[in-house]
Amino acid sequence: MPALAVADALRAEGADVAWVGGERAEAELVPAAGYPLTQIRVSGLSRTNPLKAARAALQSIAALVRAWRILGREKPDAVLGGGGYVAGPIGAAAVLRRVPLVLTEADSHLGLTNRMLARFARRVCLAFPLPGLKPPRYRVTGRPVPPPVPVAGRSTARARFGIPDDATVVLVFGGSLGALSINEASITGLADQPYWVLHASGARDYEGLRSRVAAQRYGLEPYIQPFGDALVASDLVVARSGGSIFEVAAHGRPAVLIPYPHAAADHQTANARWMTQAGAAVVVADGELTPERLRDEVGALLADPQRLAQMARASAGLARPDAAKDIAGEVLEAARA
Repeated sequence: MPALAVADALRAEGADVAWVGGERAEAELVPAAGYPLTQIRVSGLSRTNPLKAARAALQSIAALVRAWRILGREKPDAVLGGGGYVAGPIGAAAVLRRVPLVLTEADSHLGLTNRMLARFARRVCLAFPLPGLKPPRYRVTGRPVPPPVPVAGRSTARARFGIPDDATVVLVFGGSLGALSINEASITGLADQPYWVLHASGARDYEGLRSRVAAQRYGLEPYIQPFGDALVASDLVVARSGGSIFEVAAHGRPAVLIPYPHAAADHQTANARWMTQAGAAVVVADGELTPERLRDEVGALLADPQRLAQMARASAGLARPDAAKDIAGEVLEAARA
């Protein structure tokens, strides 16, 4: 989604965008957004299983050969790496072909692919300030997100989900796959409460959860797209603290954050700290999350409209609405150079 936001900004400036990706969400999202997609097969490097690591290394060699050929065919003026392991072969091929390279890092630590490629990049665009990573090579742009849904669209968004205009709404989500601990705590702890719940469970857990939803005010969806409708319809968000916190901030929503405890370098805890230090969120550790704890945290916030409003203002203050445009500008400058 961040890369799609940059691609849209590039296209708005008249650039042609060709996309190289893997076999995950981009296989559907990229063509649906109107961009040609070329797929390569590559896996993340396992740090615990030597056999899987060796298989991934061999796969990466084949992917690098394919990436070399793709760049030879497309003849790009610049390459933008999105930070994941799929970006590794294309970024390496860009370095070998002397194509200007720009990188983006969406988390509060520099991932393996970006650590390997950063020294060759013209610019590395960071979502957060990171210790020791300074200009001119590094620039803090924020994480690009789709343009927020205007507040004026709140009624339309609520109508989409069958929610009345005067309702109080809690939005629960845990990423495209979902988060089992959040799903379980929400489905048990937030049902039959005096507010509406809009819950995007992820496709993995949806079938097992939907038979447990009986309350009229509890809307369960496997996935919501465009997601901005859900955010603008809500008054409070319950979520993990991955890159989606930038979209939460773009819509000025207060949040209860439950960081994923096994995220690389524990970056979700750092992301959550960024929001709590600004006064935009409260944090519950995943190991401490129970239906009762979640119900109490949500209830306490909704019972204090003044605090909720202060958190909403703090959240909006963290937004970086020009992130996609700024990163697109770096790519275009690299292409012109």
